Amino acid sequence: MATPDGLITVCFNGEIYNHAALRQALEAAGHRFRTRSDTECLLHGWREWGVGLLERLKGMFAFALWDRDRGELLLARDRLGEKPLHYASLPNGGFVFASELGGLLALPELPRRIDPVAVDDYLALGYVPDPTTIFAGIRRLPAAHFLLLHRGELATLAPRRYWRPPTSAAPAPPEAAAELARRLDAAVRAQLMSDVPLGAFLSGGVDSSAVVACAARAVAEAGTGPLAVFTIGFENGADERPAAAALAAQLALAHHADVGQVDYVAAARDQARIFGEPFGDHSAVPTLMVCRLARRHVTVALSGDGGDEVFAGYRRYRWHSLAEAVRRLVPGGMRRQIIGGLAAAYPKLDWAPRWLRAKTTLTELSLDSALGYYRTACKVEDGRRRRLYAEAARRALDGHDPSARFANLMAECDEEDGLLQAQYADLHTYLPGDILAKTDRTSMAVSLELRPPILDHELVAWGMALPASLKLRRGVGKHVLREAMAPLLPAATLWGQKRGFADRIGGQFRARAPEVTARLARGALPESGLFDSAALARIVEEHASGRAEHSQAIWQLLVLEGFVAQAGGATVHDSVQPVMVA
Repeated sequence: MATPDGLITVCFNGEIYNHAALRQALEAAGHRFRTRSDTECLLHGWREWGVGLLERLKGMFAFALWDRDRGELLLARDRLGEKPLHYASLPNGGFVFASELGGLLALPELPRRIDPVAVDDYLALGYVPDPTTIFAGIRRLPAAHFLLLHRGELATLAPRRYWRPPTSAAPAPPEAAAELARRLDAAVRAQLMSDVPLGAFLSGGVDSSAVVACAARAVAEAGTGPLAVFTIGFENGADERPAAAALAAQLALAHHADVGQVDYVAAARDQARIFGEPFGDHSAVPTLMVCRLARRHVTVALSGDGGDEVFAGYRRYRWHSLAEAVRRLVPGGMRRQIIGGLAAAYPKLDWAPRWLRAKTTLTELSLDSALGYYRTACKVEDGRRRRLYAEAARRALDGHDPSARFANLMAECDEEDGLLQAQYADLHTYLPGDILAKTDRTSMAVSLELRPPILDHELVAWGMALPASLKLRRGVGKHVLREAMAPLLPAATLWGQKRGFADRIGGQFRARAPEVTARLARGALPESGLFDSAALARIVEEHASGRAEHSQAIWQLLVLEGFVAQAGGATVHDSVQPVMVA
């Protein structure tokens, strides 16, 4: 969209939920609107406020705005990273940007070099973290950042931050649960704005149920119900259908459910097409399925994403808080010597339940805070990962440490609040890199717009700043959210066991070990020069025999193999150069 004089043009992806209030303020300042679109607020807002526009926006967005008169290009991304934005400099001095990596790769003059460091980060975390991408020459604008470029000045590309979540806790607010209920209800109502059919995802867990309960109440008040909700289950895995159906009946919702059956060996090949780069969260497969189910009925859907990060729902927060208590009691040197020694002596039991995997727990306790938390978030641990690489790749990765990102982020927070440190790190890594990338790409793949009301930035800032005791109490996370939703949701929903949203994949990889071995050990990965074929074959054999549990590593390697194969093949030129993709 452009201004009538053609001096300002914007290309915009997302939704601005407070555009009506912005329009009112801009009209009072003398601006005249031609449409009812939220996009037009960006044009007038830039002319009135400049980059100050960004701090006034409430919504999910990635946009590029060109001011021909000033000779300025503004690229901006929303505060939590709900919408993606990639950019690159061209060898001829040009500058390009796009929502998807594929939009940039369509340019023949753009170098296509796979970065070995990004591969290592991907295997460590399950995704390539901002601001990097799998390609050495392409960057991703971080969440809550903007890039302002002036005509003829492209030598330095330095994104600037315009918003930061809290780095220390505030005093406990009075009636915190009631205040949370009010804030969540307001966020849900703001995001119910739609000119097309709207529904919601429903897993039966606390987060999606809280969003659905607020939405159902608002829809009932407006007389436009019943709210359509969507659930996917797996008969031999995590099945959310019974819990979701019970809540849907209680709230008088229009419930649509489906059963999932997935060939994960084949599905790994689809990830590159959907994400444009390797993506290692296998729950993306059922997420795509529930998006397809929803798209048959609606165009926009609400989700419960963000509740675990904002209100401390992940089990690893509980482990990290316990480890932090031990660290405060036992000096670092003693922890490393005594607890670290016990960890080294204890057998590694990958196949056992968490409470029997004392080697993992002892190792985490022996480490400093940031490194210990990184270990809880790491998908393929450092030693196992490095054994997979060819010698040239190991040389290229010399000195790279994925945990440094966590240490730097956690150092920005109050050192006495270990829980907030972990949440803050996740808000900058796991949330935009995994959760939001997963939901955005899978929903966009079927032309469904997905909105997570819990990630309203004002609600996020308020929730993150709550004292740890309101978020994590007696080993149970999201305490204040459960209290806030008690008037709307049954106790079974509020206090039931977390099920997760993923199918079991290990059995498929054991049953189809020869096929998996052929894909990994005799395919694109060893041909790329990054991986050792014998090590790849060995990890499949260990998993198939039951001697070790490698299902996550195998899934990520299958996804990476599919990406490299679809990218056209790769070769390593020397020990320090990235991979060149044809």
